Amino acid sequence: MSEVYAFIEAEKTTHHVALLCRLLSVARSSFYAWLAGEKTRRARQVADDVLAHEITVLHLVGSGTA
Repeated sequence: MSEVYAFIEAEKTTHHVALLCRLLSVARSSFYAWLAGEKTRRARQVADDVLAHEITVLHLVGSGTA
């Protein structure tokens, strides 16, 4: 479903959100709820990437290869 919402987000400058939602059979409220959560999802992904990098660095230092 995220792909549908991402498509609506990408096309909303060209077409009305209401029209896109109707054509794609999704509730407008669901699209806007997804949109509101996008900032949180993006921040979580950045935090996960930073943590993965820190784990990799610690692993390399701990194994004596860095």
